[in-house]
Amino acid sequence: MPDLTPDTIHAATESLSRLTAYLRNDPDPDQALSLVEPLLDEYTGLPVQLADTLRALARTVHHHRPDTPHSKEVDLLLRELRTAAWEQSDQHTLHYVLDDLRSLYARKSPSEPRCGSCR
Repeated sequence: MPDLTPDTIHAATESLSRLTAYLRNDPDPDQALSLVEPLLDEYTGLPVQLADTLRALARTVHHHRPDTPHSKEVDLLLRELRTAAWEQSDQHTLHYVLDDLRSLYARKSPSEPRCGSCR
């Protein structure tokens, strides 16, 4: 695996920006759900990955940086990172929302009126 750089992380965030722009253009719901599904995967989706990243950053600053002064300010910032990580972890259930949306969309009768782009 190649080394990570800020550019590779920027490329990932650019992909998310492109997805958001795509979704704002009212794509087919099936396509939209399939594109968002990997982001909200229960085990590997963004909420879980971001939570793990925030925890790892807090650990790195706390344990592996002897040149970082340990002060109340640093402790508070590390606590904020860890709190944010827990908040992100709580979002791991968003994959159920996708399941419910997919289910509702599939149950929709073909005779029911739909938006103009879905007809």
